[in-house]
Amino acid sequence: MRAFDTHLPIDDALPELAAALSAGSRAVLVAPPGAGKTTRVPLALLDEPWVEGRRILVLEPRRLAARAAAERMASTLGEQAGQTVGYRARFGSRIGRATRIEVITEGIFTRMMLDDPELAGVAAVLFDEFHERSLDADLGLALALDAQSALREDLRLLVMSATLDGARVARLLGDGRRDAAPVIESLGRAYPVETRYAGRDPRAPIERQMAEAVRRALAEETGSVLAFLPGAAEIRRTENLLREAIADPRVEIAPLYGALDARAQDRAIEPAPAGTRKVVLATSIAETSLTIEGVRLVVDSGLARVPRYEPGVGMTRLETVRVSRAAADQRRGRAGRTEPGVAIRLWNEAETASLPAYATPEILAADLAGFVLDLALWGVSDPSTLAFLDPPPAAALAEARSLLAALGALDADGRVTGHGRAMARLPLEPRLSRLVLEGARRGGGEKAARIAAVLSERGLGGLDVDLAHRLDLLASDRSRRGEEARRMAARWAEEAGRLVERDAAATPSPAALLAHAFPDRLARTRGDGRRFVLANGRGGALDPAAPLARARFLAVAEMSGSAEEARILLAAEIDEAEIEAEFGDQITEAEETSFDAAAGALRARKVRRLGALVLSEKPARVAAGMATGRALARAAAARGIERLAWSAAQRQWLDRVRFLHTAAPETWPDLSDAALAASVEDWLAPLLTEATSLNALDAELLGRALPGLLDWELARRLDAEAPTHFEAPTGSRLPVDYAAEGGPTISVRVQELFGLGTHPALAGGRVPLVLALLSPAHRPIQVTRDLPSFWAGSWREVRAEMRGRYPRHPWPEDPASAEATRRAKPRG
Repeated sequence: MRAFDTHLPIDDALPELAAALSAGSRAVLVAPPGAGKTTRVPLALLDEPWVEGRRILVLEPRRLAARAAAERMASTLGEQAGQTVGYRARFGSRIGRATRIEVITEGIFTRMMLDDPELAGVAAVLFDEFHERSLDADLGLALALDAQSALREDLRLLVMSATLDGARVARLLGDGRRDAAPVIESLGRAYPVETRYAGRDPRAPIERQMAEAVRRALAEETGSVLAFLPGAAEIRRTENLLREAIADPRVEIAPLYGALDARAQDRAIEPAPAGTRKVVLATSIAETSLTIEGVRLVVDSGLARVPRYEPGVGMTRLETVRVSRAAADQRRGRAGRTEPGVAIRLWNEAETASLPAYATPEILAADLAGFVLDLALWGVSDPSTLAFLDPPPAAALAEARSLLAALGALDADGRVTGHGRAMARLPLEPRLSRLVLEGARRGGGEKAARIAAVLSERGLGGLDVDLAHRLDLLASDRSRRGEEARRMAARWAEEAGRLVERDAAATPSPAALLAHAFPDRLARTRGDGRRFVLANGRGGALDPAAPLARARFLAVAEMSGSAEEARILLAAEIDEAEIEAEFGDQITEAEETSFDAAAGALRARKVRRLGALVLSEKPARVAAGMATGRALARAAAARGIERLAWSAAQRQWLDRVRFLHTAAPETWPDLSDAALAASVEDWLAPLLTEATSLNALDAELLGRALPGLLDWELARRLDAEAPTHFEAPTGSRLPVDYAAEGGPTISVRVQELFGLGTHPALAGGRVPLVLALLSPAHRPIQVTRDLPSFWAGSWREVRAEMRGRYPRHPWPEDPASAEATRRAKPRG
């Protein structure tokens, strides 16, 4: 094994690791931050016999980490990157003929696997910082395991991480000869870190609290500061506040996030010159893989910005979330890499326990279109046939397949089309691949590629909502990042030109190209100078002051916020003629009928649509029929069944049937308001086939609908089991209140029930009728469900009280045998 001049904590674990990879082909390495695994393990393995002069691939989740790791390893060897150690990333690569260790980003590895499943010339693949669980890392590992099993038994796979459930990954890597791959752990060397909790006011901007915490840390402690913020916008605002508050020229303030060019990123991670201090304001990009010399103070906002994909909306939005405990520990560990440090957390200590243990794996929350296309190219339609720590969600897979079919990448059977293979040749997500290929086919490849660059690189071309402005800024951007982006776009355009045949169609505008990538996000104004409705049926909004807010149609690329009305972040104005020219074969014309709730009537219109997007419409005459009957019936149900124009008799009829359903649900139908609303198209719509307004829905029409709700046999039994009236012994017909709270009830003067020895019942004798007994003055005396018990029991007390009040009325001692009467006793 190679020897090194300086000792790192990981060195103690290297012999065990080398032995594991000599004896087997898979292993897991767990080492804390600062142990040196990223830069020491690849060099240590380079001279192992099983390498045999082949290359070692090291996968990093970010371009900055890949470049920094390669340069650090090259420096260890006394070389420049591009010699023994090189790197590949989207913006620039340094690889030479003598390169034996290639540090690459995870997305590039997926492309390598698809181009060469055997990975010829590769001895080992090292998945660094696997705990971040990016979609590319999960997919890359699954493909590598599959290729190793079928094609390359000699290929070594090593999963490395600082915070990881090593046992779970080891079980995933079990190769059949053992239950799990060996797990090698390095104890590392962490200097003590004091943790302080500063709390945070959720009502105040995080930037102000971060700036104050940094200023206070500089005043109270020595060393440089690494401050974690959720995104570039918060970093810029914090930077401005610090520049206003700190006048000391010996303090350098350096932002660090992915959208910066390489020179600016290098300045942020370089050690502060002697006699100076540095404040690095970083996103999660600085959590792993990087060591920023001189940092012994960490200020953590506890927030991160992550993409969240909504399958039902087809939209990815950035969401600011609380970090996981694992991420918080990673951030804290940055303060103790080179000396004892201090970590200041902008939350209360008790809140730490409520943080999630780990961040949500990207495979559970990402757009899976590129993932599904890659699997299809690998020959896999069912992801469960490959080894994933977490299976991808079914809803997101279905949405991805639908999108790929709409883009022409998959056929009806889910197989990759020729167009899909061409899309996969470009290092872009499927939507952007489609955009670049469409541009190349029609002579606008470089224009399309620059649009793809702006869309795939956050902040490139600025942050203006209007795509045209971003393209202008990219064209005039003289920074290293801008130049690299234009060169990259030129390469994409050149590759796309080789993949498609040029046709004679006119070069489309940037908006039309955007629409080909995002056909579901073509949008039309709602007419209020701010809000738009998209072809996928969702809503979007612009700042009313934005010039694009006055547009009639937009091609939208980026949105954020709630699915109901998301904020439009990037779009281009497109006119109706362009939509017709580009998507004419998908435009439909139809006559549509809808219900006008305010007028209570149906309205018809002739509509031209692209998906849910209405291009034009004009009024039409409503043609009454079964369809309009169903529409009116649904509208009536939506207003509420209880609000229909029922007569008193009809309401009682419903109440009677509902009572019998409660008594015998297996025999009598459910005619509750909810049940009637659910079946309204069956019982009400046939009576509305000649109507166009709810004005037609009167009591007469409802009266024709009710009989059809019962079959002949039940209709015959209704009057017997739930009569409308109760006939008292006096011959009085008393209405039964079936809607009464206590059950079917009659109100009756007690004298009219004299002589009645059995209690009256309904529903074939199963349910007693509730008797509300009244005095001769129609005042309540008592309520009973058992008349014989009342006669034999409490009647005595009632009689004693009532005789004094109503002496002219009979109050017999034995009412069960007395004669019922409606009259008072004769005078005298």
